Amino acid sequence: MTEQSEFMNNVLEILSPLGDVITKRMFGGYGIFLDAKMFALVNKAEELFLKADDQNKQAFIDQGSTTHGKMPYYAVPPEALEGWTQMQPWAEGAVGAAMRTAKK
Repeated sequence: MTEQSEFMNNVLEILSPLGDVITKRMFGGYGIFLDAKMFALVNKAEELFLKADDQNKQAFIDQGSTTHGKMPYYAVPPEALEGWTQMQPWAEGAVGAAMRTAKK
């Protein structure tokens, strides 16, 4: 089994206040899950994307974030990778989007 990159380890450390976050290799990168719901992904280029829906995607758009292809995942603003305080609103919004999508 290959070790995760320093970037991936940093992302998981930042997201740790959410709870038991797990990763699965997929899409040539990683899917990031909480309570069996995928709320984030890291692509091969080591960019973090968070799930968005009608309730949180405008915040990403306002920051000029790009999407991950046609999937409803948006790149996090660079400052969000500085720590939990900066990441919290983005991550919690993504978890909320994942939970809302799962209920449909």
